[in-house]
Amino acid sequence: MEEEFEVLESSTTFDIKKFLFRALSYWKLFVVLLAIGVFIVYQKNIREEFSYRLGTKISIEDDTNPLFTSNASLTFKWGGVTAKLQTIIVTLSSRTHHEKVVDRLEFYKSYLKQGRFRKQDIYKAAPFRFYHDYNTAQLINIPIQVTFLDAATYELEINFESAVVSAQNYITKQISRVDVPVGLFKRRYTIGEAIDLPFLKGELKLAEGRTPNINTPLFIQFSHFDGVVASYKGRLNVNNMKSSPILDISLIDKNTHKIVDYLNTVVAVLSEDQLERKNQYATNAITFIEEQIARVKDELSENASALNSYRKKNKIFSLDSESELLNDKFSKLDASKESINRQLDYYSQLKHYLLSSSSFTDIPAPSIAGIGDPNILSNVAKINELSVQKSKLQYSVRKDATIFDDLNRQIEGLKNVLLENISSVTNGLKRELDVVNQDLKLVELQFSKLPEDQQELIGMERQYTLSQQTYNVFLAKRGEAEIIKASNVSDILVIDPAKNTGATVLGRNLNQRYVFAGFIALLIPLLIALVLTFLDHNIHSPLDVEKLTSIPILGVVGKNLLDNNLIVHRKPKSAVAESFRAIRSGLQYFYKGLNLDGARTVMITSSVSGEGKTFCSINIATVFALSGKKTILLGLDLRKPKIFDDFNIKNDLGIVNYLIGDASLNTVIQSTDIAGLDLITSGPIPPNPSELLMHDKLEEMIEELKRTYDYIVLDTPPVGLVADALELNEHVDASIYVVRQDYTKREMLNFINEKYRTKQVKNISIVYNGYDQKAKYGYGYGYGYGYGYGYGNYANGYHESGGKKGGVVRKLKTLLKRR
Repeated sequence: MEEEFEVLESSTTFDIKKFLFRALSYWKLFVVLLAIGVFIVYQKNIREEFSYRLGTKISIEDDTNPLFTSNASLTFKWGGVTAKLQTIIVTLSSRTHHEKVVDRLEFYKSYLKQGRFRKQDIYKAAPFRFYHDYNTAQLINIPIQVTFLDAATYELEINFESAVVSAQNYITKQISRVDVPVGLFKRRYTIGEAIDLPFLKGELKLAEGRTPNINTPLFIQFSHFDGVVASYKGRLNVNNMKSSPILDISLIDKNTHKIVDYLNTVVAVLSEDQLERKNQYATNAITFIEEQIARVKDELSENASALNSYRKKNKIFSLDSESELLNDKFSKLDASKESINRQLDYYSQLKHYLLSSSSFTDIPAPSIAGIGDPNILSNVAKINELSVQKSKLQYSVRKDATIFDDLNRQIEGLKNVLLENISSVTNGLKRELDVVNQDLKLVELQFSKLPEDQQELIGMERQYTLSQQTYNVFLAKRGEAEIIKASNVSDILVIDPAKNTGATVLGRNLNQRYVFAGFIALLIPLLIALVLTFLDHNIHSPLDVEKLTSIPILGVVGKNLLDNNLIVHRKPKSAVAESFRAIRSGLQYFYKGLNLDGARTVMITSSVSGEGKTFCSINIATVFALSGKKTILLGLDLRKPKIFDDFNIKNDLGIVNYLIGDASLNTVIQSTDIAGLDLITSGPIPPNPSELLMHDKLEEMIEELKRTYDYIVLDTPPVGLVADALELNEHVDASIYVVRQDYTKREMLNFINEKYRTKQVKNISIVYNGYDQKAKYGYGYGYGYGYGYGYGNYANGYHESGGKKGGVVRKLKTLLKRR
């Protein structure tokens, strides 16, 4: 015979009413969570150091120098506002740019004071300044306490937790290790006295107009340079509206004075950098011209000395008219030849530069050599512009980024075009040079007919005039370049400089935080109620029973608050006792409908152990006995006998002994303290309880008892665990199926429903046990004992234990129910 049963799946619907009342039952949890949430938010608010956001607004202009629009080859070309804008945005996000700003402001050095919960940055509010030695490594990441003992003396205090500390040189940015004494280091100094320690070197001076607070500890702290740079770089935000040259630059920090100084310095460094880039062409040109002027100046000086010496020696101070005419021709032709050679030299250098260099940011301006070819001027400016853009991007963009492929492709294309331009222009200049040389030969033929002294004088005049013309050309070009450089202005126009006119406080919506805490406090109980409602398969009210089965409910029994099951006997006036009297009346009415003669029999069973089957059996038998009816209670739960404990009698002899022939019926019947109530216990636990209950002697025993007693109450095993009770159904007039509130599973009724539907059980009704009217579920029935075990635990005492105890989820659910 199958002793286990499988719970059939039953269709369940989500009970909104039950969910709402269950959620309301957690109001205490809500109050506790709300109090905890408000406390946490309050502590966070008073402990948190809030951050602020300030911004500055700049415009990227395309300011072309109006003095030299005709000689644009000396002016750096950006290629339009769009290209310039993108380069500037990348520059503002680059590590190099922020390194310059942090270095200039020395933001790796902080001035702090001890607040209630943390050290606070006091920046400009500090009454002193520490001027550190830039060539010496300074202690980093450890606060240095400064306490003024009087107006002229202060004490340094450092707590060294390890024997080796880190120090950084802010010029070389190198990190070094320094040995220090472990423990508290103290030393006194006067204001202005040099501090010369292995880990700290510099001088502390009072800030202008400040007076220190005596015995108030303040702090200096140096930080890792790269860490500070990365922090500011990550907190700077650059926004650009499409098709607009306007940039909004903002920064988040905990000190508004630092935000203002940092933003304004960011813009200042950017402006200087862009102006330097803009002047790059002119700077390169001036450098090149200076070199040429130095060379030509030496030649000019030598030629002038030679000419003066010759004139004095030969007493010839002027040329005759014919010689003067030839000298003028020589001067013009020599100037043309010098100009052509100068251009050829420039093209030769440019070609070599293009073929041997990978970066083209230092190309001298073509106008230095008097070159005015528009193709050369345009392409040199473009390749220089692209090279500058590529150089900028290298600091902030990965080397394998596609933008570098595009830039390299454009630069390579321009380089090839320039090489072709150089080849074409060079060929043309060589032809011009041939023509000039032919003209010089004709003039030299006429020159050869002059007297020897005139020839020598003309030769010296030619050398001097050529040097002077070349010198004058370079002087003029240098002047042009210097004027262009001096008159250039930055393309960065500051529209709104950073200023603390009301910083935006980040994350300080206190009301929103409290609302969020309240929401979480409400959400958690709701989620618990929701999860438990979905996971809850227990029966919580008689209404649930009516929905799940068509078996009639005979009665409802309240919770037993005594430490044993004899509540009718010990508390005869209690509500529970009255409920059993109502059940007795219902059974008597039921028996009348059956037209029974003689003794009446009733069997009490349930789905599983723990539902109050024995409790109901004892008290139903008691109410019959107290009504004057001679009643006997049979303990037929042979696997888990326990009714004898409540009556304080022994279980040495019982039904088992009678069924196996070891005892007579009279010897197993025991009297109780309740008048009119006798008891037959189950006796020793047998190895074959099912077979014993099918024994013919059981029917004989019941028939024999009917001759003596008015009512026979059978306490049987649970039908959900063993089949014994079903075997006993044929011996009784009525059956009671016990369902316990908050304990019996909904699915457990499937088994008895099927038996009832197929008429395998007769005259059955349900007793609803454990009724609690605290109305936690909206039905007026309480959430009683809080058992949350699976079917394996229900079988405890009927089968050998082979499974695990309740899992973590099950235990959590049990704890929640036991609230």
